[in-house]
Formats: sequence, C-alpha cells, structure tokens
Amino acid sequence: MMDLARFVAAQEPIFPQVRAELSHGQKRTHWMWFVFPQVIGLGSSPMARRYAIADLDEARAYLAHPILRPRLEEATRLALGWAGRRSAAAMLGPVDAMKFGSSMTLFEIAALGDDIVSLFGHALEAFCQGRRDRRTLELLNVSDPSPSTFGELLQPFRRSG
Repeated sequence: MMDLARFVAAQEPIFPQVRAELSHGQKRTHWMWFVFPQVIGLGSSPMARRYAIADLDEARAYLAHPILRPRLEEATRLALGWAGRRSAAAMLGPVDAMKFGSSMTLFEIAALGDDIVSLFGHALEAFCQGRRDRRTLELLNVSDPSPSTFGELLQPFRRSG
C-alpha cells in the first residue's frame, strides 16, 4: 500500500518556504527528499529511505495526487525560472542538484502519456544537459537510456511550441 500521506504531511508546514526559496533561486532549508523525491535505492539516509518512491506505480500515484502533483509542478516551474541564470548546483547545492536530476528522471518516465512529461524533460534539459540519471534508469529497469532513444520515446508526448 502506498503511503503518499507521508509526503503531504512533510510538505504541509514547509511548502511556503520551499516556494520562497525556489523563487529566490537559493535553497536554504532541508526539504529535498519530500519535494523532489527519488526512486528507492539511491539514498541511504533515514530521510532518503522514508521518502523514496518504491516504483513507477508509486510515482504515477504521486502524479495523480491532488496535492502532490500541483506542488511538484510548481516547484519544478519555480526552479525552471532560473534556467540559464543559475545552475542546479548553485540553486540547490551540489548533492541536491544530483537528487533533482534523479527526481526529474523518475517523474519524466512516470509521466509518459501525460502532458506534464514535457515539464520534467525541460528541467533535465535546462539543468542536467539533457542527461537522464543513469542510476535511476537502472533501478527502474529502463533498458536503453540513450538520449536519442529516450527522446524518440518521449516525442509523441511533448507539446510543440
């Protein structure tokens, strides 16, 4: 059984601060685990394990959640507001920049067939030179993570314009 309530409970008191920090392009507090979660197997700390996404089904449920999806979308858009002006490492710190890339990779794959897929792809282009996180792809059993193959897979779902 998926416990998405753990994310809502963790985000509720701090999301206004998350919004403020991303709006200013500088993460200062500790919220990465539950705002931009990663697939299980990447982090070893208790927080990383608690807020790890078990699999693509849980990632899709996260994207279907009436609170979590809009918050993930808003946080990603706020980060993208700094694209071309600040690197992910400058905005989030070097370790959290890696977490951001793995989170965007996870949700891009989970969002295939959903209009939001292009948002995560855009974040990967803007902050990760278009590279998907290889370890996330391995943990999700995505067999061919090459950019050209993945791009072709995503092409039908990207919005034009």
